[in-house]
Order: sequence, then structure tokens, then C-alpha cells
Amino acid sequence: MTRLVLTVNGGSSSVKFAVFAAENQRRILTGQVERIGEPAARLVAKGDMLAAEESRALNVANHREAAAGLIRYLEEKVGAGAIAGVGHRVVHGGIHLTANQIVDEALIAELRRTQPLDLAHLPREIALIEAFRKAFPSLPQVACFDTAFHHDLPNVAKLLPIPRKYHDEGIRRFGFHGLSYTYLMKRLAEIAGPEAANGRIILAHLGSGASMAAVRGGKPIETTMAFTPTSGLVMGTRPGDLDPGLLVYMMRVQKMSPDQMDAFVSGKCGLLGVSETSADMRDLLARRATDPRAADAVELFCYQAKKFVGALVAALGGLDTLVFAGGIGEHSPEARAGICDGLDCLGIHLDPARNAAGQEVISSESSRVTVRIIPTDEEVVIAEAVFAVLRRF
Repeated sequence: MTRLVLTVNGGSSSVKFAVFAAENQRRILTGQVERIGEPAARLVAKGDMLAAEESRALNVANHREAAAGLIRYLEEKVGAGAIAGVGHRVVHGGIHLTANQIVDEALIAELRRTQPLDLAHLPREIALIEAFRKAFPSLPQVACFDTAFHHDLPNVAKLLPIPRKYHDEGIRRFGFHGLSYTYLMKRLAEIAGPEAANGRIILAHLGSGASMAAVRGGKPIETTMAFTPTSGLVMGTRPGDLDPGLLVYMMRVQKMSPDQMDAFVSGKCGLLGVSETSADMRDLLARRATDPRAADAVELFCYQAKKFVGALVAALGGLDTLVFAGGIGEHSPEARAGICDGLDCLGIHLDPARNAAGQEVISSESSRVTVRIIPTDEEVVIAEAVFAVLRRF
């Protein structure tokens, strides 16, 4: 029987999964449970193990129920005995979890203590981990942290301008999207060579959640997200950086509790808040010609991203490579063009035809900076962490 590795990547309303063959580390099945909590919830999957793409309705109200439905599907398709290990994406490792770790009771307890740092992700991720541990109690399971990539940021990039005692307690800028950035750096070295991967790089993971990271000499030196994933760039439903006085004002005037404020900054702001219609860049681009609010949301996203590119170039002391990834970064030539428009002063110049076609390199021949599109793959990074553990067993 072929030994398989399963990766689990929980989002706010979905659970992505992938199955890899341990013998050659090749992906043979991929899919997701989507629209969790909605009447249209379903599981979709495709891959070598299926004759065609499959879709089946699921009645799931939360991530724990979604995990149960996914487990039943996997038992049917691959057999429970074929799975040799499970890897989980965990967005926030908090103060103490700074590297990928095998899941045990102590780690789950630490994740529970970490929950207040990221109520938008951690409760769901803990529920998924516990569901898969219950279904596969004898298997090694690995937690892979988005924050681990940024653990060695320079001290000045970690500091928050708050009383020092809080920094001494571990409150600092963490950074996120680390699994994506790990993959992008490895892929950049493969396609452009080690010299490019050791240069001055901005990685732009732009999707419903969006951030950028500056990397020099193969090491991260700055990132746009900070203490939580709500900071930095404007996102689908998250505001990015805000005047903290605004939050105090909202709590006083609107009488918001901490939980209501968390729901506000996690789910009601960003592109959705500005447009009042959608958090999806595709919808906004389709409507911007006739809907000024949609046009404002698109313009704000591109404008803020442009500002952060400039700031990260300053931190890097120049720029050699700009990489676009994530749903928007990979699939929206309009957003890429809007972000890069006017950045000739930094040596960034797109080729309109290459950008429209979504080619691997979208910069012009005259551009001093190489601008690339690299599709990201967090599941590969998670799977590799599990393979490393399995080799020790």
C-alpha cells in the first residue's frame, strides 16, 4: 500500500487539503471543503486518484464538522490505513512556538493560550487539529507556523513602539504568510538561480489576506503584517494599518466590546468595507467602471501596495526582484499594473503584454528590477515538513 501524507490548511470559511505520495512526494489529490456554514457548502476534489473532478454537497456548520466530512471522504477514497502523517497550517505560533513541531498535548495547550492573538484563525485550526488527531491517533501530525519564517527578523523590525515591558513579555511584530514565503524563496532559487535568491527581494503575497516581505541575502528583514494578520496592507475584509485612535474612538462612540471590535477589524473592513459590496477583487474589477465604491476599493488596494513596495525598497537599500503571488498577485493583471504604475523611479517597469498574459517574467527588457509571477504552494511546504518527520520514524 502506498503511504500517503495529508496536508490540512484551514481558512475562515474553507478547509483546503492535499494528499502526497510518500514514495516520490508527488501530489495525487487536492481539494477543499468550501462555504462552511452556508447552505451551499460542498467538498470539491481533483487529482490522479479520481476519474474527473468531484463535487459533493456537505451539511457542515463549522470547521469541526467540515473535518469530519473530509475524513469520511478520505477514508472512502484512499483508506484510513494509507495515511502515514498529517501536516497542519497554523497561522500564528505566538510567542513560544517559533518552528514547526510535532503535535502533542503540550503544543495544543500552548495554542489555546495563544488564541487571543488570532481569534480569526486559531480556534478553527485547533478544532481541525483535534479532529484529525481523534481520527488518526497513532499518526505523527505536524503543526507548521506561518510566523516561523519571520522569527529571525532584525530586532528593529520586531519592535513595537509601546512600553518596553510588553516587548519583554514577548509582544512584538511577528509577520505572517511564512509558509508561502518559504515556498516562493525555494522556487525563486530553482527558476532564477541562487544569485537571484540571495539578492534584494520583495515577496508580495496578495489575496484575501495580503502581505509583503523584504528578503536580503536569503533572510527576511522586514514585513508588512505585525502583531496580528489584520495589519499592513488593506485586505479583503481586514483594514490593514489603522490609526489606533480610530479604534478607541469606535469603541467609545459605537460602544464596541473587544469581541465586537475583533469581528469588526477581521470581517467588516478592507475591500468589503470600502466597496460595501464585495471583498473579492474580481468582483470589484468587474464593477469599477459603473460603481465608484468598487473603483475606490481597487485604487486603495493598489495605492497602499505601491506605498509598501517603496517602504520595503528603502529597508532593503534597493531592489533586484519583485515577486507577485497569491490569488490577486497571480491572477489579476489589473492589480499588478496598478501597483507598479509610477514605480519607474525604483527601476520597476512592466511589459503590458507579458503582464496581461500572466507570463513568468512580466517586467520589460528595460526594467532594472525583474518582476515575476510565482504561483505559491503552501501545501508543498507543509508536506515537506511531514516527510522530514517521517524519515525519523
